[in-house]
Amino acid sequence: MEIDFQMIDSVMRWIILPLAAFIWVIYTRQNDHHTDIAVLKAQQEADKSSHDREMKEMKETIRAIFQKLDTIEQALRK
Repeated sequence: MEIDFQMIDSVMRWIILPLAAFIWVIYTRQNDHHTDIAVLKAQQEADKSSHDREMKEMKETIRAIFQKLDTIEQALRK
């Protein structure tokens, strides 16, 4: 049984190496996407907490305005 090195060389050159290169490209793109997704999730969480904090401040401001209006209304009714 004789080993045909030319056949092995052709298989390596035209099948294995392109397949390995394709897998490497997919792997690097997947890592880039993973990083991008992590950054987007962190940004979304920061935006959400900022929005929640602003809404809480707005509610407190509105509550204070209504308390002042209530005291003004009570003073006018006297």
